[in-house]
Amino acid sequence: QVQLVESGGGLVQAGGSLRLSCVASGSIFSINVMGWYRQAPGKQRELVASIAMVGSGSTNYGDSVKGRFTISRDIAKNTVYLQMNSLNPGDTAVYYCHAPAVRTTASLTYFDIWGQGTLVTVSS
Repeated sequence: QVQLVESGGGLVQAGGSLRLSCVASGSIFSINVMGWYRQAPGKQRELVASIAMVGSGSTNYGDSVKGRFTISRDIAKNTVYLQMNSLNPGDTAVYYCHAPAVRTTASLTYFDIWGQGTLVTVSS
């Protein structure tokens, strides 16, 4: 079993910063990609950022966060981080960690795994 555990959410004023962390734990054989999605009340879940956990670590960002958010990784710790700067009330959402292709030591199957989410609230 593999789990993703997020941390770092909270309340911050507009213009402030937060750093989210997501740790993957369990019987992990490999993780190809990890990323962050968010879902605001009444809205669909959207991609925030993703990063390859192999190779050069190519990244991908949602248009609304480009230039403000930075995703990074620690491969040895199976951890990804999301540095969020210049936050505005529109960033208020539950942020979910996502690993779409996780292989465990017990199976050749790829698993799509989500974390439980962490709430980020940005006040104006």
